[in-house]
This record gives sequence, structure tokens and C-alpha cells, in this order.
Amino acid sequence: MTQPLKLYNTLTRQKEVFQPINPPYVGMYVCGPTVYNYVHLGNVRTFLTFDTLFRYLTHIGYKVRYVRNLTDVGHLVGDGDDGEDKIGRMAKLEKLEPMEIVQRYTLDFHQVMATFNALPPSIEPSATGHMVEQIEAVKTLIDKGLAYESNGSVYFDILRYNEQGGGYGKLSGRILDDLLNETRELDGQAEKRNPLDFAIWKNASPEHIMRWPSPWGDGFPGWHLECSCMSTKYLGAQFDIHGGGMDLKFPHHECEIAQGNGLTGKDPVRYWMHANMLTVNGQKMSKSLGNSFLPGELFTGSHPLLEQAYSPMTVRFFMLQSHYRSTLDFSNEALRAAQKGYRRLANGLRVIKTLAYTADESVAPDAKKQADIQGAVQGFHDALNDDLNTAVGIANLFTLLKYVNMLYMNQLQPAALGEETFALLKHSFVDFTENVLGLLEEKTEGHGVVEGMLALYREYKEQKLYDKVDQVRAYFKQQGLVIKDMKHRIDWAYEE
Repeated sequence: MTQPLKLYNTLTRQKEVFQPINPPYVGMYVCGPTVYNYVHLGNVRTFLTFDTLFRYLTHIGYKVRYVRNLTDVGHLVGDGDDGEDKIGRMAKLEKLEPMEIVQRYTLDFHQVMATFNALPPSIEPSATGHMVEQIEAVKTLIDKGLAYESNGSVYFDILRYNEQGGGYGKLSGRILDDLLNETRELDGQAEKRNPLDFAIWKNASPEHIMRWPSPWGDGFPGWHLECSCMSTKYLGAQFDIHGGGMDLKFPHHECEIAQGNGLTGKDPVRYWMHANMLTVNGQKMSKSLGNSFLPGELFTGSHPLLEQAYSPMTVRFFMLQSHYRSTLDFSNEALRAAQKGYRRLANGLRVIKTLAYTADESVAPDAKKQADIQGAVQGFHDALNDDLNTAVGIANLFTLLKYVNMLYMNQLQPAALGEETFALLKHSFVDFTENVLGLLEEKTEGHGVVEGMLALYREYKEQKLYDKVDQVRAYFKQQGLVIKDMKHRIDWAYEE
């Protein structure tokens, strides 16, 4: 019996059975990148987590509207209410228009996501495209007494919100008094009634490039408000899933709850989900330590901490081998192990598509093997239903791979599985690998050449031209391939 899908809800700090507001429809919002620089691997892990969730929800029959935004204004350096806009700052440094910066890094982001075989979201709104909605939201919060204007900026009033039963801090577990003590040194911010109050609209200083007219003067929206407005515009006042990295839990997502509740009187999200951080050789990944990788550096092996290059599917497989809520440690040793595991799957993927069922009445059905395959298929679903546990899901996939290889090596006849179980094995292995986990076979360039060289190998072997045989083997080795001499056939495979 299939287990119901359970997801860990950061808000309640427990796994909960997933019950969408309006089944079979699911609304999912994920905080996208601030497009001022190249996307880094920590971001990639978050986006691959929710790409997998999007794929799995679709796989089990839900109709998902997946919204992932682009932050192209309002995200200040340091993530607070003071300082320069990250995009404006980069525009000044590079002497470009802010929208040139946005376009450059948006294109890079899309290219990186496509390289990792991430599906595009259903809707990808940008903050600058929703200025009207944000200004209207600010007006509403002022009218409700939950925000106030000060020197052309507008701040959300956290104490007033809590007096009305808001519960600011409930997502992150932060206690308001502790937060107040932590921020006493910021009391010099005379604009705010309370140092915890956060900007929902910021007055633009004369040198600030990105600015829009508003009832409070020229300014720009607060970073937190953007996500509130874009998520609810496309998913409704209340929606099912909100995802992001662990670093966004506070203050970004905490502020989103406060704004959403302030605007509509109800919390905007049912299930809050957060992907954990990346470390490198046990240390936090950061630019200052020189241990942060860009995806391109992984693919080329050009980073000083890398001993070799790793392909996009190897990295995707590596990330899926770990549960999304656990920290994930990058090391050459772990990446090499992932490369081996991925190539084993890729070999299985290539092989299974060539296998066909052949009936043979002389072969008795093997009930134990049939049950093992059916159990692994069930086990894969049970694993992903248990808070998207891709690590256990992959273990079940390797059980299926064992039977794929037995069929390929002639150690098992298709008839021993029966037509129904054979079809289940073939369909499930391809479907789980490609459609749920998003892992594709990374084909070697010039597949036609490979097949031609393999034909030559067979000829040379028959003619006992062993020096030529060795030359062909060396060619395959250079391509990252191996020749498999089996009793019943000669074939090639990706070198594991």
C-alpha cells in the first residue's frame, strides 16, 4: 500500500501529510535568484530540490503551477534595509544600465538551470514587472495601521502586527524580545519606530539608479514585499508550498508571513520548505574562504580545489544522493563516487531502452525476482513520499538496475520476470531516472563514430589483429568509454 506524501513543514517543525487546498491543483512558489551575479552552487541545490519536487508532484498526478521569481530590484547588500541595491551597485561597477546586468545574469541563470536539466517554472515573474501590485500592497498595509511612512520610506510595524495576534518569529523560532536585544545597537535608525520594523518601500537617495514614483516619493520596493505580491498574484491569498534556501527563513520568509497575514488576515502558505546549505571539505562554502564554486568551474575542473572536471548530471546525481534538509559536503572523493554511481545509472539507461520482452514457455516465472522488482518500485515511491527522500529513492533505483544488468548480461531471461513485471521494470527505471530525478544519459559526442569503431573492433578481433584491437580500445578509453567483451555480444559502456 502506497504511503501518502508527507513533507516537512518548517512552520510546524514536523512532517505532515500533504493536503493541497484545491486538489488536484497545487500552487508552489520558490524564491528565485537576485540576478546581479552568476548563480552559485548553493542556489543550484535549492532550485534542483524544488525542481525534483515539481517533477514528483506531477508524476503522482498533481497539476502544479510552479512560480519562481527573479529579483531584479530592491535586494540590498547585506540583505537589510540599508546600503546599495545589489543590481544598482553592479551596474555602477560595470558602467552598465541595471537592466543590462539583469539580462546578463538572467540568461546565465537560465543556461545553468537548463544544463542541470531543471524544468522551467510555470511562471517566472520579476519584481520590476509588478510595481503596481507592490505600491497597492503598501497602501493597504498603511490603511490597516500595520505600516507607517517615515521620510519617504514605509516600514512594517511589527509590534502592532503582534498586538493583533500576528506572531512574528513563528517560522524561524525567533523570540521577539531576543530579537530586540540583538538589534539595540541599531536604535540610531531614527526613521523606524522600532529597530525590528522592516522596509516595504524605500526612499531613493539622489544617487540611487533604480527608482519609481509612488505616493511617498521616488523609491523602490522592499525585498520581502516583492515575493509576497508575486506569489499571491499568481497563486492566491493562500497557497500550498513556499520553498527556498535555509538562509531565507529569517528574515525574508518571516516577513513574507507577516505581510501576507497583514494584507489578507490569514497566513499565505500551508507548507514552508527549506533546502539546507553546502559545505566544502567540512567548511561553509563562501567566497571569502576561496572555496565556493561556480557551476562552470565544476564542469571544466578549473577551480584550484578540484582534481578533475565533473559533468552536470554527475553533480545533479551527487546532490540527489543527500536528503535536501541535510547539509551537503563537496569533496573530490564524494564527487568521484557520485560520478561512478551516475555512470552506472547512465549505462543502465542506455541498455534498458534496447531490451525487449521475449516469451519463452520453457522458462519458469521467478516469483522472488518479480516481488523484488515490485518492492523496489514501491520503495522508490515510499522514499519520495517520505519528505522527498531522494537518497533512499536512488537506493531502490539501484535495485532495479541490478535486474537491468542481469537481463543485459544474459544472466536472466525476460520470461522469468513475466511480461507485466518486465514492462514495470523497463518503464519504472526510465521514468524514475529521467522524469522524476531529472537524470539524463550524457551522450558522448559522435555516437555514430563509436558504433563504427566498435564494428572495426569486431573485425580486428576476428582477424586476430591485436595491435589494431589495442588501438581501438585506447580510442574508447580516451572517450571515457570501455569495450565490453561478453560471451553473447560485444558492446560498449560508459567507464565507471
